[in-house]
Amino acid sequence: MTRLLEARQVSKVFGGGLFDKRVTVALDDFSFTIESAPPRVIAVVGESGSGKTTLARLLLGLVSPTNGQVLYNGTDLQQMRGADKRNFLRDVQMIFQDPYEVYNPFYRVDHVLETPITEFKLANSAQARRALIHESLRAVGLRPEETLGRYPHQLSGGQRQRIMVARAVLLRPRLIIADEPVSMVDASLRATILDSLRQLNRDYGMSIVYITHDLTTAFQISDVIIVLYRGSVAEAGDVDLVVRQPRHPYTQLLINSVPQPNPEHAWGTVHVRSDAA
Repeated sequence: MTRLLEARQVSKVFGGGLFDKRVTVALDDFSFTIESAPPRVIAVVGESGSGKTTLARLLLGLVSPTNGQVLYNGTDLQQMRGADKRNFLRDVQMIFQDPYEVYNPFYRVDHVLETPITEFKLANSAQARRALIHESLRAVGLRPEETLGRYPHQLSGGQRQRIMVARAVLLRPRLIIADEPVSMVDASLRATILDSLRQLNRDYGMSIVYITHDLTTAFQISDVIIVLYRGSVAEAGDVDLVVRQPRHPYTQLLINSVPQPNPEHAWGTVHVRSDAA
């Protein structure tokens, strides 16, 4: 089986400069593999500071690992050049936590959809470009006539986030890395955005790395779950098995911290050892 994206014993350490010797280990000896087939949804769960966003930046090649390698189709991201780099930029797309930061407020939202079409030559006419944009918007539950031609501030947070999902649809990537994609939208829109991601996985054959602090949405959307604790993998495996039979104290703590619909049900009192890895 071909390995699409692979992290091999990746660590990332920040600090240790000339005037400040203190270091922060953001990620420690992390390894995982995303196969080219079948397309899967992998959730990476952990609290703030557990290394989730650092992992996303490493997988995108935005930062270099202190130790280890991140490989795409067997090629180290830090050594990738030319056509290989271009293919990677098309095949691996990112959906950010705060969609508003992605937009230029001086451009209509059409700009974020037209730019990748031009950059990757996805359409050879204005009519084909328009058809492609309309198709991608409808795929994520947006009406083109109510979306296009507007500025970012004229749309809701949920609409802006779904436009970024639509942008990913345009490129037909093989992998989407979604970093807290629903943390800044209200509960009524979370299900819609998560359903859009699941649809990309199911209908378009895209694998998804879903990064979140929310165990409930991770359980809802993923096939496999990785629990990060202080930059290390606390637990990993099939999502049903990990959630229903957690072994690590930190995973148990996450599960026991999920509010129950019964107000008389007391939350668990699981303590995480200070030396837990």
